[in-house]
Amino acid sequence: MEPSTRRTAGSRQEEGFGGQPRKVVNGGMAPHLRRSNSSLCKSKRSQFLFGNCDKQGNLSSWIPKNIKKKECMYFVESPKLSDAGKVVCECGYTREQHLEEATRPRAFQGKEWDPKKHVQEMPTDAFGDIVFTGLGQKVGKYVRISQDTPSSVIYHLMTQHWGLDDPNLLISVTGGAKDFNMKPRLKSIFRRGLVKVAQTTGAWIITGGSHTGVMKQVGEAVRDFSLSSSYNEGEVVTIGIATWGTVHNRDSLIHPTGSFPAEYIMDEEGQGHLTCLDRNHSHFILVDDGTHGRYGVEIPLRAKLEKFISEQTKERGGVTIRIPLVCVVLEGGPGTLHTIYNAITNGTPCVIVAGSGRVADVIAQVAGLPISEITVSLIQQKLGMFFQEMFETFTESRIVEWTKKIQDIVRKRQLLTIFREGKDGQQDVDVAILQALLKGEGQMAGVLTGSGFETQIEVPNACALPAASRSHDYFGHENWGHQLKLAVAWNRVDIARSEIFTDEWQWKPSELHPMMTAALITNKPEFVRLFLENGVQLKEFVTWDTLFYLYQNLEPSCLFHYKLQKVLAEEPAAPRLQLHHVAQVLRELLGDFTQPLYPRPRSSDRPRLSLPLPNIRLNVQGVSLRSLYKRSPGHAAFTMDPVRDLLIWAIIQNRRELAEIIWAQSQDCITAALACSKILKELSKEEEDTDSLEEMLALADEYEQRAIGVFTECYRKDEERAQKLLVRVSEAWGKATCLQLALEAKDMKFVSHGGVQALLTKVWWGQLCEDNGLWRVVLCMLAFPLLCTGLVSFRERRLQDVRGLPRIRAFFNAPVVVFHLNILSYFAFLCLFAYVLMVDFQPAPSGCECLIYVWLFSLVCEELRQLLYDPDECGLMKMAALYFSDFWNKLDIGAILLFIAGLTCRLVPGLLYPGRIILSLDFIMFCLRLMHIFTISKTLGPKIIIVKRMMKDVFFFLFLLAVWVVSFGVAKQAILIHNESRVEWIFRGVVYHSYLTIFGQIPAYIDGVNFNLDQCSPNGTDPYKPKCPESDMARQEPAFPEWLTVILLCLYLLFTNILLLNLLIAMFNYTFQQVQEHTDQIWKFQRHDLIEEYQGRPPAPPPFILLSHLHLFVRRVVLKIPSRRHRQLKDKLEKNEEAALLSWEMYLKESYLQSQQLQKKQCPEQKVQDISEKVDTMVDLLEMARLKRLGSMEQRLVSLEEQVAQTTRALHWVVKSLRASGFGSEEGVPTLVPQKVSEGQDPELDRGQKAEDPGDAYHVNARHLFYPGSSVLRFPVPNEKVPWEVEFLIYDPPFHTADRRDKDSVDPMGDALEPLSRISYNAVDGHLDRRSSHGTYAVRDGLPLNPMGRTGLRGRGGLSCFGPNHTLQPVITRWKRNQDGAICRKSIKKMLEVLAVRPPLSEHWALPGGSREPGETLPRKLKQVLRREFWPSFENLLAQGTEVYKGYVDDPRNTDNAWIETVAVSIHFPDQSDVELKRLNSHLHSCDTGMSIRWQVVDRRIPLYANHKTILQKVAALFGAYY
Repeated sequence: MEPSTRRTAGSRQEEGFGGQPRKVVNGGMAPHLRRSNSSLCKSKRSQFLFGNCDKQGNLSSWIPKNIKKKECMYFVESPKLSDAGKVVCECGYTREQHLEEATRPRAFQGKEWDPKKHVQEMPTDAFGDIVFTGLGQKVGKYVRISQDTPSSVIYHLMTQHWGLDDPNLLISVTGGAKDFNMKPRLKSIFRRGLVKVAQTTGAWIITGGSHTGVMKQVGEAVRDFSLSSSYNEGEVVTIGIATWGTVHNRDSLIHPTGSFPAEYIMDEEGQGHLTCLDRNHSHFILVDDGTHGRYGVEIPLRAKLEKFISEQTKERGGVTIRIPLVCVVLEGGPGTLHTIYNAITNGTPCVIVAGSGRVADVIAQVAGLPISEITVSLIQQKLGMFFQEMFETFTESRIVEWTKKIQDIVRKRQLLTIFREGKDGQQDVDVAILQALLKGEGQMAGVLTGSGFETQIEVPNACALPAASRSHDYFGHENWGHQLKLAVAWNRVDIARSEIFTDEWQWKPSELHPMMTAALITNKPEFVRLFLENGVQLKEFVTWDTLFYLYQNLEPSCLFHYKLQKVLAEEPAAPRLQLHHVAQVLRELLGDFTQPLYPRPRSSDRPRLSLPLPNIRLNVQGVSLRSLYKRSPGHAAFTMDPVRDLLIWAIIQNRRELAEIIWAQSQDCITAALACSKILKELSKEEEDTDSLEEMLALADEYEQRAIGVFTECYRKDEERAQKLLVRVSEAWGKATCLQLALEAKDMKFVSHGGVQALLTKVWWGQLCEDNGLWRVVLCMLAFPLLCTGLVSFRERRLQDVRGLPRIRAFFNAPVVVFHLNILSYFAFLCLFAYVLMVDFQPAPSGCECLIYVWLFSLVCEELRQLLYDPDECGLMKMAALYFSDFWNKLDIGAILLFIAGLTCRLVPGLLYPGRIILSLDFIMFCLRLMHIFTISKTLGPKIIIVKRMMKDVFFFLFLLAVWVVSFGVAKQAILIHNESRVEWIFRGVVYHSYLTIFGQIPAYIDGVNFNLDQCSPNGTDPYKPKCPESDMARQEPAFPEWLTVILLCLYLLFTNILLLNLLIAMFNYTFQQVQEHTDQIWKFQRHDLIEEYQGRPPAPPPFILLSHLHLFVRRVVLKIPSRRHRQLKDKLEKNEEAALLSWEMYLKESYLQSQQLQKKQCPEQKVQDISEKVDTMVDLLEMARLKRLGSMEQRLVSLEEQVAQTTRALHWVVKSLRASGFGSEEGVPTLVPQKVSEGQDPELDRGQKAEDPGDAYHVNARHLFYPGSSVLRFPVPNEKVPWEVEFLIYDPPFHTADRRDKDSVDPMGDALEPLSRISYNAVDGHLDRRSSHGTYAVRDGLPLNPMGRTGLRGRGGLSCFGPNHTLQPVITRWKRNQDGAICRKSIKKMLEVLAVRPPLSEHWALPGGSREPGETLPRKLKQVLRREFWPSFENLLAQGTEVYKGYVDDPRNTDNAWIETVAVSIHFPDQSDVELKRLNSHLHSCDTGMSIRWQVVDRRIPLYANHKTILQKVAALFGAYY
């Protein structure tokens, strides 16, 4: 190919949008795909569960069936040769590259090559994974597709088979296809911002995919991000859409069954006129049209695909958004300008990066000018400045076309964002992109929402008439609401704070509820915080339906979700999830001592809205999640504790930041923190993922620390109230207490807190004062009459003052007294037991032995009481499991069972001695029980804990020791002894002697020195002597290898005595050090169990405790009195007292949070980080200030140069006029350009400037290049060429007259002058009034001329007649009133409501006016919404109305020879009780089922046609109303 061909094609590659204008798609289009997006994601996620082989197999079978390529089937020789000098086909491929049948002779091969005939579709042969050779290989996806492939198929491939999540944003990057230079700082800012916006919002970036130009810049930006980011940050999806025929080395991508992967080599030096793919893109769509070397093939498909994706909706968290599209422009040529124009025309926001060169800089230079100043000469000057190399190729018509397009682009400033380096508020490209989208959505939201309310406002027949009489003020809310949806979807809270939550719109808390739900489900804690700051109250937000919806949308990977599914599987009768299933799982996590948090629904309960929730979502076009919040008060069922419910929902998904925000809102915060710790620790026991397990445990420790922090604050303020918090029964948390939750969660740090221990000490001493000496207590125990002497003191003054039985009862009921009485009793039992075993064990049981039996029976009764004691009503099985979970209870049961076994043997005469042996062993077990008793001691307790931990080390050590003992013993026994058959002596030789060797008892005969045959049995017949070792009987010497046995002994002693024993010491030392750090906590934690045991224990010690057991039996069994926990450990407070206590706790929680924030700020690491951020900010500000000064100076110099040039031209014109002896005409008089930018001013024009722009006095819509309803393109007419008086020599507009069905009522086509000669212009022509309200208009060549100037199109277009087409626009208004009938106001001004209609299949609303039938008064559209019987009355109202406008209408259907003029008449009903207003409302109807009618609040955001908005603004000004 020739270089010029490449350049031309390269410029086409810059186009990112199709040539045809994109129409806004109705919400009802593409319903199947829109509804299936969420299902696509679900099936896609499930698809990833399969292996790679399954995925490749599915891809290899699906792609050839659904995706095609293009092949040239007929070889038609081209006069051009290939780069290698070979003959090629017209398609660009050589003969060898064609299929065999393509090279066979054909009957018509000599004819002109036609791609429609000569190219056919075939199954694609290039798809799969792609790997670029070199360092850092990254696997991407690619596919070769036909240019005619439907966008829906491509999108299905990307989301289903490539595994891409639906994007939250689509970024189309376009610009120069050749390499260009950018300033290093601008390049860095662009790369950082582009990747940031893609990574934070979950966007797709679409480019041309080649390794050149703007595509290369994007690829390098992605590369830099991947090198500097962690794996968890996710991959930036970068999709390259390139032309297959222009890809260099594409043969390596071809494989009929798919390449997994295909190795692609980037060869930039040998690529010639082709291009290489960019290695930093993640996905490639290679568009094939069957040709080779032709650029721009992908442009139409890319435009269709981008349009299709932007019309899709994405649902997550109950919120559905239409995927927004933004165009980012760098540099670029003519194709780029066409791309920008199409994007702006289609309503796509564009971000122009100023300073990148060429087209981007041309638009950036003129974007701040009024339209009137963007002239042909100015554009010519800018082109000469930025297109120096190719400026000579610009013809006059092309410059005019550029001027027109740039004027139209700049005119829609709301869609245009100029990013300038160093501009205030635009430090990053990502902010500029998102602000541009929000700005564009703000303009387009009316269109989107217009179709979204059709289900509410449609009036299909007379039965629906009341809907038309209601007012709708949703556009303002929907505008901001749609922007908020986008911000939430992008997860950009900074954009929401700066652009959405402003003083411009006051958010109601209820309006934020749907977004709050979305933020919770999608785990966006910063948005949750933002919504809470803006008035969302959790008590109003969390209803039963909302809570159900949240649990319905749990993360599938969540362990709690798996447990819920398991519970559902156990209940076949309940296929749907209900909240009592959630409560069941939560009770498993919190503990059986708690009550279910959510009750099981009764049959009388109403069915929840949320039961079929998988199909409910917040859709702009359809059914809305807002229905969960917009319900009548009778249906608003709020949960008991909404903060608790949200906190649990966040905790079970291990969402740290979200849970932290919600916990900060909680009232019962200590209980909530301990419950969270318990839930997390229970979940961690079943979590298999190590990272998740560590996160759960860390989060559990964090919530334990929070509980400790808040409790510390409370304990400092008031010890008594703080201790009440520990034992208060929390109804919200299943009637549990803080102390119970801490003990169940094994939160040792919390339990060891001084305040908790003070409570336990208080319980331990009962009603006794804690300062009583232990010797006084023991003395009073032994001689209780001393209680009357005041030897011990009591806390209550009542007990201190009285004497007798109350003091005795209070003394002996104290747990400390009960404990010491049981100690004395147990010591007495052990002493008596030892006496019987050693002194008084007779064949017949003696009295002492019988006393032991009674004593043991009392112990058995006490163990049964402990087993059956169930104050929380957990059930026998749960209590048994809890009882046997304690080691000491197992020891007690073992000791009792062993005693029973020994007693059984003892009572059998022949087994007396075995019985005594068993009872002796049982005595050891009873003695071990003393260790548990002394755990209460502050001195012995920690040591006992250390001993218990060391016992575990001993068991591990014994395993290692056994290996050496057995190995050495067997080897020694086999070497020394031959065929020892006595088992007991084998055990002695292998284990016993080897074990004793460790402690120094070395066998005498192992080395032969002390060898003596008298100490052994030669044949092993003597049962009391070991068998002699191998020996020489004749010489009386050992025959075994003494040297070997000595070596084995030395090695054995080396490893056991030195290595293993020192290892045991080291293990003990390590355990001691580890346990010693936490011994105090462990002891304090275990202290509670002992205190609780003796608090509920009967005061009498065994065996006298049998009397207490008898009393208890009567109470429980006979009198049926239930057991209850002691009030000191579980107390239910009165409501008022509890409310005051919780308020006090919440106040101190805020104090704790503030102290934590202050402490965090004061830590050195935070200070260093703050200083670093301040320094970075200061450096950026200084750099921006420098750039701002330089830019301002440069702009001032440019402005000065323009002023001088304008002055020179003006003087030249003056001189020329004087020479002609006259001033001449005013045509061509230059206007001085005012100074554009001064120091500190923003070069961009604000929105208000557009209204003051004198250049827009010309019609704008009538000059749009695309004529509506046809494929005709107007001739471009810049503003300065609009007046007929201005010379425009190259003006050659096309002629267009639409063929209409009502040919009898319209003028002739106009292509012949004879039929037009009968038309009388500027007069009443029969039933048509061809007079203009602007006076007499000119007629040229038999055709009238538009009085407003050129439009770029001749003929009558889609209008009915040449000349003026008169219409009538009645503006029917009333005052907006509230429910009380008072007139609503905004900004002090009263608010109007206007009657608006929407035609079928239209997304814009309009006034009920338009053209009229000949001889009729009322417009056709008005007749369609009014009953016939009301027509005469409305004609009277029309006659009494006020004319607010009469004249020309800037309509896109206008042409040079036909235009629309209208008369707008205001009909206002000031009184709501007006009879005519009531009659009007009652007679509204719709003849067409698609026609919609409503009263709409007058506001600038109404989605009316632009000319109707102008009329409405005049009506509002007439009444002094708000607009």
